[in-house]
Amino acid sequence: DQVSKEIRRLARAIPNTKIITLCGGKPLGPQFASLEHAPHIVVGTPGRVLKHLQKGSLKLDGLKALVLDEADRMLDMGFHEDIMLIIDMMPQQRQTLLFSATYPDEIKDISDAIQNDPVDIRVEAAHDDKKIKQVFYEVQKGEKTKTLISLLQHYQPESSVVFCNRKQQCQELADELWQQGYHALALHGDLDQKERDRVLVQFSGKSSSILIATDVAARGLDIKDLQAVINYDLTPDPEIHVHRIGRTGRAGKEGLALTLFTPNEKFRVEAIEDYQKAPARIDNISMLKARAHFKLIPPMVTLCIGGGRKDKVRAGDILGALTADGTNIQGKQIGKIDISDHLAYVAVERPIAKQALKVLSEGKIKGR
Repeated sequence: DQVSKEIRRLARAIPNTKIITLCGGKPLGPQFASLEHAPHIVVGTPGRVLKHLQKGSLKLDGLKALVLDEADRMLDMGFHEDIMLIIDMMPQQRQTLLFSATYPDEIKDISDAIQNDPVDIRVEAAHDDKKIKQVFYEVQKGEKTKTLISLLQHYQPESSVVFCNRKQQCQELADELWQQGYHALALHGDLDQKERDRVLVQFSGKSSSILIATDVAARGLDIKDLQAVINYDLTPDPEIHVHRIGRTGRAGKEGLALTLFTPNEKFRVEAIEDYQKAPARIDNISMLKARAHFKLIPPMVTLCIGGGRKDKVRAGDILGALTADGTNIQGKQIGKIDISDHLAYVAVERPIAKQALKVLSEGKIKGR
C-alpha cells in the first residue's frame, strides 16, 4: 500500500492512470472486480499476483516493465519459487528492474537469470554518523525488558522503533509494554494487510509512541521524524544494523540509536565496530535515570471512519466535518489523515479525541 500511495502521488498529473494493489490478507472479490478493466500499474505481493495469474484474472500480454522491489527480503520470506513462476508467464520483451538493500549471491543469481546485461547502480547509505547518537548497553538476557523500559524513561523519545529478531518476541514484548502502561504496537509477519495498515497509521499519526518490529516487517518503513531506534535484539549482520539505525537522524535532525547486547554477544558488537570503522560507545545501565511514572503518552488519537477512496471520501471532507461551525475544533488540532479504499483514518489531539469522535458519529461525510 505504501508503494501504491507513492505511485498515485507521482501520477497525479497523468489523467486516468489506474493503479491497483494485489496483496494477500485481503478478499479476492474486490480484486477480481478491479482487474476487469486492465490497470496501467499493478503493485502486489508474489503470492497474490501468482494466484491472479493462475486464475486468469490478471493478464500480462501488454506488460512493458517488471520491478522487483526489496528482492532480498522477498527471498528471505520464501518467495523465490513464486517469483520465477510469475516471470515465466511474462513476455520476453520487457524492461526488468531489480532493487535490493543488500546484494547476496542469491540476488546475483536471480539477476543473471532474468536480466540481460543489466546496468549495476549502487547507492551508498547516506547516514550522517554525527547526527546519530549511538550507545550500546551490556545486559543479562533476563534483564532486557527492564532495561528497555529504563531506556524509554531515561531518553523519553516521542517515537521509537524497537527491533526484535523474531515475530513472536515482537508480540510478547508489545503485550508486556502495554501491561506496563506504554502505548506499544507490534509489526510482524503474522499480521494481515489490514492489521499492518492499522498499526502503521497509528504509529505514523503519533497515536502510538513505540513500534516493535522485525526486520522483514519493517522493510521499506519510512517514518518521518523518528527520534529513536532501539535494538532489543542485536542482529548478527552488521549491514542490517546500519540499515536499522539509519531510520533515525534523517533530514538533518538528531537521532538516537540504542542497542542491548548480552555478554555472549560481544563478538557481534566487535563486528559492527569493524563494519563502521569506529569504536562502539558502551555505557553502563547504572547511568540510566529511570522515571517510575513516565509512560510516554502519545499526543494524538487515531479515529477510524467507515468510508474511503472508493466511497469518494477525501481528506478535505474529513477536515471540513471536524472543523465545521459549532464543533469548536481547530484545524491545527487535527493531524495526519490516511485514506484507503474503504476506510479513512484521522489523527486528532488527545484532549479533543472524544469530542472529535462525537462530531464524526453524529455528523455526516459525503451525505453518509
